[in-house]
Amino acid sequence: MNEQRNLWVAIASAVVILIGWQFFFAPEPGPQVREAQVREQLDASGSNPPEASTGGPSVPGGQPAVPTVNRDDALAKSPRIAIDTARVEGSIRLIGGVIDDIQLQDYHETEEPDSPLIHVLNPTGSNDAYFAEFGWVGTGKDVVLPSSETRWSASGDTLTVDNPITLSWDNGAGLTFKREISIDQNYLFTVNQSVVNNSGSEVTLHPYGLISRKNKPQTAGFYILHEGPLGVIDGTLTEIDYDDLADDGAVEKKTTGGWLGITDKYWLVALAPSSDEEMTTRFSHHFAENTDKYQTDYLGAARTVANGSEAKAETRLFAGAKEVTLLDTYAEDYGITNFDLAIDFGWFYFLTKPFFLVLQWMYHLVGNFGVAILLITVAVKAVMFPLANKSYKSMSAMKKLQPQITEMREQFKDDRQRQQQEMMALYKREKINPASGCLPIIVQIPVFFALYKVLFVSIEMRHAPFFGWIQDLSAPDPTSLFNLFGLIPFDPPQMLMIGVWPLIMGLTMFLQQKLNPAPADPTQAKIMMFLPLIFTFMLASFPAGLVIYWAWNNTLSIIQQRYIMYKMGI
Repeated sequence: MNEQRNLWVAIASAVVILIGWQFFFAPEPGPQVREAQVREQLDASGSNPPEASTGGPSVPGGQPAVPTVNRDDALAKSPRIAIDTARVEGSIRLIGGVIDDIQLQDYHETEEPDSPLIHVLNPTGSNDAYFAEFGWVGTGKDVVLPSSETRWSASGDTLTVDNPITLSWDNGAGLTFKREISIDQNYLFTVNQSVVNNSGSEVTLHPYGLISRKNKPQTAGFYILHEGPLGVIDGTLTEIDYDDLADDGAVEKKTTGGWLGITDKYWLVALAPSSDEEMTTRFSHHFAENTDKYQTDYLGAARTVANGSEAKAETRLFAGAKEVTLLDTYAEDYGITNFDLAIDFGWFYFLTKPFFLVLQWMYHLVGNFGVAILLITVAVKAVMFPLANKSYKSMSAMKKLQPQITEMREQFKDDRQRQQQEMMALYKREKINPASGCLPIIVQIPVFFALYKVLFVSIEMRHAPFFGWIQDLSAPDPTSLFNLFGLIPFDPPQMLMIGVWPLIMGLTMFLQQKLNPAPADPTQAKIMMFLPLIFTFMLASFPAGLVIYWAWNNTLSIIQQRYIMYKMGI
């Protein structure tokens, strides 16, 4: 058995599994429903949730699309109610009662504190319109309902945590519509719709909510990260790529409860009707005026409203940052099924999320995610100490036997079978397991992957500083050997961005390699010498937090292995 081959195959497996698993072997996201559900009662009357008409296709029989303008001009074009909380600022458009202006007060576009704040929603009619709309559709064509052009009356001029706003509109034919909008201290809106019927006859209405987005946004483009329409429908996560939605057409499915929306890497806009609401969900794409428009919507169960009575519907709208504990809280408090799946922890969710929770707990103890990564590495090392000790003892013993192994290879170089037999007999006499050298590396694989995913998808790691020049653990080390770490005014190409931490990682890997038994084959030995260099280039583009973990893990391994070698007299 070639013990060196086993060892380095295990090392290479760490990276191969990390990079290759979800790119090539992981299953595609769960089956996407392509069949159209027939809406029997609504098809008879031609009623469906409308296509967003402001900044999108017109409502059937409604107004033409509004020409697009920039954000500030769009905000100035219609009367608005201000939104003012500690974490959210923005406004609600009174024409249509549309929530279309959300700015997050805690998040900036870059790590610089004076950089622009993040805008999650953009006003209707703007170049990148992105908004949420609510309303009713009816089974009778003679019922006058509020539309995206309806001018609502408001009970106040500012929505705050302690001051909900009620929008009102009378259709002039006996139906009075109200929409109470409240917001919590974070990113959750509650929209309570009601309609009072004094028309003299019974009406049947369905509540709806929709999220409309104009233009496909710039995405990270990684297979391991979903960005686009998604939702938990009938208890199952459904993820649909923008391109697939455009190519394959609308996706519809019936469900009770659940949620749906559109996600970016760190930001989410999602609708969550009441957990007992029977509804039909829909993901759709339209191309109009040379522009792509994406929409997610739901159509609630029918409300038959007798004369003199009232119908109600409640929906929650999340528009903000995908903070793990916050999504978990909303899921528990409001029965929003699997709301945390909006964060793409991936196929290894069962491993990645617990790893994040432990990392976050350590962060609250020390106040720095980089230090928390160092501490969790020590904790993993402590748990695996007995296993690693056994492995390093075996490797040290093999290093001690290296002269005998080399002599044996020379003695039986023309008889490979006899060579293997003699080597196995030697291992048995000395009570050495040559495969045990793989174990420390194999143990690192799940930790390595979990940390990579956490750094890549969790907003808590975004712009999280370490020390010195590392101001964002989720981004690569910004320094480069090829401009002498900033001393030369030259911006190297991406492939030459080999920073300080990747170099430290490569050095620790080289030192650890020197402690291991050297391959007897000179060619193999030379190949092994290049591995630290190869890994340095490979990991240079990875998040700095991951490279720091790998370098620190190597350092702890070197200390442990060197101590064992000292005790064994090597």
